[in-house]
Amino acid sequence: QVQLVESGGGLVQAGGSLRLSCAASGRTFSSSALGWFRQAPGKEREFVAGVPWRGGSTDYADSVKDRFTISRDNAKNTAYLQMNSLKPDDTAVYYCAADRFFGRIVRRTPSQYDYWGQGTQVTVSS
Repeated sequence: QVQLVESGGGLVQAGGSLRLSCAASGRTFSSSALGWFRQAPGKEREFVAGVPWRGGSTDYADSVKDRFTISRDNAKNTAYLQMNSLKPDDTAVYYCAADRFFGRIVRRTPSQYDYWGQGTQVTVSS
């Protein structure tokens, strides 16, 4: 079992930055790939970024590449999403998720993730 709790969301002006955190409990955190997803009102949940169990080969959606950075600290059971140059289109609820079965690679489909946090709201004003 892995329990995930996101934090760090809020209201920011366009061009600003936020850092989201995902605190995990459970023994399988360090062997799970982690993903960040987001869901805007009326839209489907979409992949944002992912990191394998030991870090390294991260993956990003094209819409956030070069602006967002995902990282993890297995010693602290925490993952992060640094978001820079934020745009109004980044407004959404952001979720972290853990993928137990393919910890060495990052998958992009939400249904492939086993555990989810409750989400944190990010609002970017223009």
